[in-house]
Amino acid sequence: MRTAMRLGGGGNEKYRMASWRGVKRTHILAGAIVCLVLSTPRDASSQAAPASPDRPWHSSQEQQLQDQMKQLRDSRPSIDPTKIYSLTELIDLAESHNPETRVAWESARAQMAALGVARSELYPTLSAIAFSQTDRTEIYFGTQFYRQAVQTFEGTLELSYVVFDFGARAGRIDAAKAELLAANLAFNDTHRRLIYEVEQTYYRLLNAMGQEQAARANLANAQTVQQAAEDRLKNGLATLPDVLEARSATAQAEYDVQTVLGAEEIARGDLTTALGTSAAASIQVQPLDQIPTPESISDSVDAAIDRALQHRPDLMQQIANVRSAYGRIKEARAAYYPTLSLNVTPTAQSLYARQQQAFPWGHTAGLTGGLALSLNWTVFDGGARKNRLAQAEANSRAADAQVDAARDQITDQVWTAYSNLKTALRQRQSALALLAAANQSYAAALEAYNSGVRSFLDVTAAQQTLAQARSTDVLARTQVLNVLATLAFQTSDAIELGTRRSRP
Repeated sequence: MRTAMRLGGGGNEKYRMASWRGVKRTHILAGAIVCLVLSTPRDASSQAAPASPDRPWHSSQEQQLQDQMKQLRDSRPSIDPTKIYSLTELIDLAESHNPETRVAWESARAQMAALGVARSELYPTLSAIAFSQTDRTEIYFGTQFYRQAVQTFEGTLELSYVVFDFGARAGRIDAAKAELLAANLAFNDTHRRLIYEVEQTYYRLLNAMGQEQAARANLANAQTVQQAAEDRLKNGLATLPDVLEARSATAQAEYDVQTVLGAEEIARGDLTTALGTSAAASIQVQPLDQIPTPESISDSVDAAIDRALQHRPDLMQQIANVRSAYGRIKEARAAYYPTLSLNVTPTAQSLYARQQQAFPWGHTAGLTGGLALSLNWTVFDGGARKNRLAQAEANSRAADAQVDAARDQITDQVWTAYSNLKTALRQRQSALALLAAANQSYAAALEAYNSGVRSFLDVTAAQQTLAQARSTDVLARTQVLNVLATLAFQTSDAIELGTRRSRP
């Protein structure tokens, strides 16, 4: 009876200790929850949506982003304001420093890593696991409870390997290879588009510079006509309305000069932006009169179309997407077959145990583990495999159709560019004839006006015709270069000719 009372007293003491520990844990947990609740509203309010639709949103987060933007490293290239850059040098600068090439390059590198992930499935997976655990329990034996403590130390190597999967991994690898090929071709297409963008902005700048020269020549002509009218008015051979008309023409010519100067500044900023630097950077380029203008087309439209269908990276990218779709079909079909896997788990185990306080620790150690072969075969999945296969086959047919659509579109693009080039060459010849005739007409009209044979209106009309002819001549020359660059863009000649960098 005394023994039973001692056991009962010990049980109560143990119950009180367990209760005190439980209360302590409850207090700690409650304190943690309170701290979390108190901290959550402050964080949530900083990430909340705008309070109302009628005012801009501002917060400390916005200011932090603004401070971070000030610390961004400026990696844009420096432009030598004294150097005259050729088109080839401009293209090299753009390919080296325009961020679009780096984006495409990193995307291709990421896809290469994805291929490495797919190939890693061909090899086994080896994991190392370290495990330690202490168990303290009360075991009831006979008429008493006995306290027992067990300390476990384990080190396990787990090797898992898919022995056979009927082509599922091979399908994923084929798809990843095709996607890497598509990413590489997208990288090439980025260069093709960037080269075309540089050419377009360069020729737009040349046109603006040529238009400035033409406008200044027109201003000089207007000032000459005004001076002639002023002289004739002093001599009583002209009327005041003629002089006022001449002054108006001079003011209009000055206005035209300022207009083309603004267009030239914008074109220069567009070019420097395409190069990957600041739009405010000062840059000098080769003028229009130093660039040869072709007078004819060297090949036929059929040859241009054939080159485009052979070398266009965007078309090859579509074909690579077809290969990727075939790989996904192979992967989807493999899901109908079983998968055989191997699992090996050697384990080094060490156990320490003690029962009651009076007994010493017991110890045992040994090497255990297991070897398992598992065959996993999905018998029924509610049609998931069937629908995945149907989806993959539909994507494959869509990729085939996209290739056909891209081929037709490329053919039409090359045909349009070729036709525009022929038109631009004919317009260039007409512009040359117009400029020559306008020069002769203006010179004759001015001479006749000074001699008193022609009226002032005849001189003004000849001057306006010459101004239009100069502008048309500049536009025709740059239009030929522009359309020629468009044809090279559509046929992909821009990235096929020459040896440029393969990466930024």
